Amino acid sequence: MSSLQDNGVAGWVAGADEVGRGALAGPVYAGAVILPAGRKMRGLDDSKKLSPEAREKLVPRIQAKAIAWAVASATLEEIERLNILHASLLAMQRAVEALGVAPALLRVDGLHKPAVACAVEAIVGGDGSVPAIMAASVLAKVARDAEMRRLDLAYPGYGFAEHKGYATPQHLEALRVRGPCAIHRKYFEPVMQMSLALA
Repeated sequence: MSSLQDNGVAGWVAGADEVGRGALAGPVYAGAVILPAGRKMRGLDDSKKLSPEAREKLVPRIQAKAIAWAVASATLEEIERLNILHASLLAMQRAVEALGVAPALLRVDGLHKPAVACAVEAIVGGDGSVPAIMAASVLAKVARDAEMRRLDLAYPGYGFAEHKGYATPQHLEALRVRGPCAIHRKYFEPVMQMSLALA
């Protein structure tokens, strides 16, 4: 396997992104992807700008074209123990370590850098400008959405299959009526407020 050159970087360049950091329930997921340098993928974009159908169609294409890819997560317990930022970074670290290929450089969306064995470049807006970060975001989003649909079956009545744990009016109303369930992030403000109101 030969190394690649990407803007002067000798070696593999990976992209990573997290999904679910702002949700009120469920785990946080992260993806990591190494794409061949200089090759564009039609339809690839920030996962938040793509329809669920478009994301689902991209997954097999990303997996087929990627030199390496991985998806990992951090649990609700880790979110509550570490806080959501550090749990998100942990999920990214796990995804990078699961690649099976050691990148020379990791590019991540945002301001914060996970603890990995290679150089890290944090890029604000990277999920809309760096193809490998976009691809990582898509893989993580599709994987987390599938997990939230599974959790909807285990914890019915909250609408997790629709809103995926985010603070939609539907979710907030279900929280008000039912109170938090076992997969809610109890230290997140809206969840804490509902818990206090029902105490």
